[in-house]
Amino acid sequence: MRVWIIGSYGIVSTTAMVGAKNLEYGYDDYTGLVSELPHFQDLKNHFSSHFEFGGHEIRMKKNAYDAAIEHWNLNRHFDFKLLENVREDLEAIEAKTGTALNCGSGLNELGEIKTLENGSLSLREIADILISDMREFANEETVVINTASTEPLPNYKDEYHGTLDGFERALDENKTEYISASMLYAYASLKLGIPYANFTPSAGSSIPALKELARVNKTPHAGNDGKTGETLVKTTLAPMFAYRNLKVLGWMGYNILGDFDGKVLSHKDNKESKVVSKDSVLEKILGESPYSITEIEYFPSLADNKTAFDFIHFKGFLGTAMKFYFIWDAIDAIVAAPLIIDLARFLLFAKKKGQFGVVKELGFFFKSPMETNIVNTHKQFEILYQWYQELK
Repeated sequence: MRVWIIGSYGIVSTTAMVGAKNLEYGYDDYTGLVSELPHFQDLKNHFSSHFEFGGHEIRMKKNAYDAAIEHWNLNRHFDFKLLENVREDLEAIEAKTGTALNCGSGLNELGEIKTLENGSLSLREIADILISDMREFANEETVVINTASTEPLPNYKDEYHGTLDGFERALDENKTEYISASMLYAYASLKLGIPYANFTPSAGSSIPALKELARVNKTPHAGNDGKTGETLVKTTLAPMFAYRNLKVLGWMGYNILGDFDGKVLSHKDNKESKVVSKDSVLEKILGESPYSITEIEYFPSLADNKTAFDFIHFKGFLGTAMKFYFIWDAIDAIVAAPLIIDLARFLLFAKKKGQFGVVKELGFFFKSPMETNIVNTHKQFEILYQWYQELK
């Protein structure tokens, strides 16, 4: 199995690499991996257990180990022996220079960066380089996953985003104001017929033009925005209020985080996409929009430890108002990284079974799944399990 990761030097990406390579070498703790549940016990029989990683990156690091050790020194988020077990493997992973087109002011927080557009390349030239990089790496068991920093909301124009012909024209006419990095990565992946997952709230393959490309090239894709923390709890807990006919009057979620993710999201233009993704789930579950507050704030000393404080005000029998509180406190990379492996496995399974276009059954893994309004975690898991059972 080969996994090409956009943002391959980030903490989620490098943690996924460390975990996958250790699993390959005999590490037998599968905690956190959905694909290792008994429900999906035959899944691994469909592809190689060997992992190879590559990707695009804009942060200037020597290799994946150089990036991983930086993240480990800040977070100490797993046993150091696990990193040293795969040091040589990570040192061999040298990312290709990527694009950060229209990725917002938050990129200023990433330190020294190098991007393709800095070389005055046109959109078509950038797309061709991305395609060439992926083609050189890919085989029949390859998946592309975007874990890059959150982009601002796109400057949507139906002329360029509504059809594949329009998108191709935007590339040829160099309409840079309408095309973002995540769109270019998704385009390159789908153009090559490589399954693609968008683990961020960025546009990626969600625009109609790229959905069309996926159908034309018979390629499966899924997204958007990996559901790993506070929203996972929210979409698991909110159905309880609906099932018991309790009226949610208001829901406040206050998120604090550090690390590079927090730095990027401290910028308003980058934060907006994330807030929209996190805040939209309540209406889909409850059938109405209660008063809500969703805040994301940078808290440097937390590093990758994301903490969320949630307050729910709800009304019960005889009109009595009551309150519910919870705190989510987790290392983001530890809850997110296994989903990179899961998505690679499930997308390859979908490809082998002839699935293409949006695989909405993989919505279980996302805050804003495409082409479905089902965000209830319980129902999403049932759909995932039923889909797998029917196809296997």
